[in-house]
Amino acid sequence: MKALLCRENADDIGTLRLEDITLADLAPDQVRLRIRAASVNFPDILMVQGKYQHKPELPFVVGGEFAGEVIAVGANVTRWKKGDRVVGGGFQGAFAEETQVNGALLRAIPGDADFASAASYMTANLTAYVALVRRAEIIPNEWLLVHGAAGGVGLAAVDLGKVLGAKVIATASSEEKRAFLKSYGADHVLPSQNFREAVKEITGGRGADVIYDPVGGDVFDESVRCIAFNGRILIVGFTSGRIPTIGVNMPLIKGFSIVGVRAGEYGRKFPEKGRENIAAVDKMLVEKKIRPHVYAKLPLSQAVDAMRLLQTRKVIGKVVIEP
Repeated sequence: MKALLCRENADDIGTLRLEDITLADLAPDQVRLRIRAASVNFPDILMVQGKYQHKPELPFVVGGEFAGEVIAVGANVTRWKKGDRVVGGGFQGAFAEETQVNGALLRAIPGDADFASAASYMTANLTAYVALVRRAEIIPNEWLLVHGAAGGVGLAAVDLGKVLGAKVIATASSEEKRAFLKSYGADHVLPSQNFREAVKEITGGRGADVIYDPVGGDVFDESVRCIAFNGRILIVGFTSGRIPTIGVNMPLIKGFSIVGVRAGEYGRKFPEKGRENIAAVDKMLVEKKIRPHVYAKLPLSQAVDAMRLLQTRKVIGKVVIEP
């Protein structure tokens, strides 16, 4: 079977190669899947570059989020059978024709979602849910400022913010992205630079109650200047490439909190709440309250091109690989 293999960590993802590999014999608790769709996320790129907090042992099959069909089950697996439509995720193994994982780590695809949507919704929407519901405890009519709002995790926050009754201000780097966000339902849309005064004006001088920041760098620095008293800045990631710093006198004087968001780790620390989070996101997908937006679908032979699309910052929503 074909799989995209990382044999060495390198900044240039062009070092990745599509290779023929053979999966190990199926263990008693494992399920083998035919992958129908796999979504591309920034951590996939960072792991290849050796810059992510989790560093898979080399060599590894790239890709963490997938949807597919069961083609075989181990001797101890009773929950799944051949032909079941399932979704799963982890740190590796998704950018391939087939993969095998512990059956306990799979979930049924919610409702009638297609494979591309099923492969696209969980990472982004679970991050948004943990951020807004668990960490920020956002309430209706609060002002939510979402940075990088046209990306996968940003768009999920816009979507969920509206579901939760927040008033959403979205920032994005291009006219195309801003036009999309306005059509998508954001209440206000701003450029991703020099937004501080506009946010204050929109909120009547109050500032944003919750700021969702997957960008970091200069965006974080400016966000500190337009956060409301008792506001919460959610640290989701650093796609700008710079991890910002702050003098602690700023949150002291302005009375705001800086809150870290790690959706997967939250579920590991609080397993019952983690299950509740996943169930809530699944329910919203079935009820079509959240809307995964697939920007492009590429074959496995163009998996590196799919990853490069993310690097160009032109993607709106998600890129999906269809082996």
